Amino acid sequence: MQRWRSWDRIDAAVRRRRAWLGSRRRARLGGAYPSADTKVPVLRRARLCGGVSATALVAASRLGARAAYAGILGRSESSQFVLDALHGAGVDTSYVCDYPGATPAVSVIVLDETHKTRTILYDISGFTGPDDDWLPAALLRHTRLFMVDNFRMDLTIRAAHMARDAGAAILGDLEDPTVARRDELLALVDHLIVSRDYASAVTGETDPRRAALKLHSPGRVVVVTCGADGACYVGDDPPQEVVHQPAFAVEAVDTNGCGDVFHGAYAAALVRGLTLGERVQFASAVAALFATTPTGQQGIPNTADVDRFLKEHS
Repeated sequence: MQRWRSWDRIDAAVRRRRAWLGSRRRARLGGAYPSADTKVPVLRRARLCGGVSATALVAASRLGARAAYAGILGRSESSQFVLDALHGAGVDTSYVCDYPGATPAVSVIVLDETHKTRTILYDISGFTGPDDDWLPAALLRHTRLFMVDNFRMDLTIRAAHMARDAGAAILGDLEDPTVARRDELLALVDHLIVSRDYASAVTGETDPRRAALKLHSPGRVVVVTCGADGACYVGDDPPQEVVHQPAFAVEAVDTNGCGDVFHGAYAAALVRGLTLGERVQFASAVAALFATTPTGQQGIPNTADVDRFLKEHS
């Protein structure tokens, strides 16, 4: 782990994900989520750049890491919207594959302020490309941390092998427990951060502590996030017991994207050289602060904000 000790030597945090990198329109309802054939007023609406990959990378960049996105976009207005948002947040987009006709996912997220729920309607009809032999080889051979998910498993697994062979650590954000070649990708992951639902589906354990132990293997860190119940994590330090990180008590306004922010914050803390316990605590604090704002990626805190928050809650 010594190669991530220097905060100034961060090379890149890379996402291969194409789903959920895109334009999101949020609408806040004035009442409960509507049943069929009814009308409900919209309190507010906004167009934001969001999604798993985009939000994680923006979080890592906001927290001091040098982050890069290597994925597939085209020349549509929505693709340019995403590129502008990432570039404005300090994320390197020079490795993006410009593929004819490709567009990011476009989602409509309906937030119910009465019951604090969300409904996501998404369109991935613009997903196309890349060519089977495409990989951002120059970036993969120089990155220190490579973040992967379970889209385009063929390319993702090849990319993970290339990055690992060059000395990078692999951070996994996996959501689909039924995807083909799941175990093949899991075997390459050094830092696995998954939701309680995913961990339960893969292991058959409803207790996140037992699920974390089942997902753990020598050399791998496992973090199971549990929303308001905090997170459970296990690493290789003896006695290899599962540790619980409580969630910070805040007045949550919008929890949409908190998991994505957690991943980006963990990545930034990892390359900064923090210990496992410090990384999980740091990521939990970032996600908690993010939940107190309704502004999407603009609400991701910087390092000074997080350090101050942690001192106030120590």
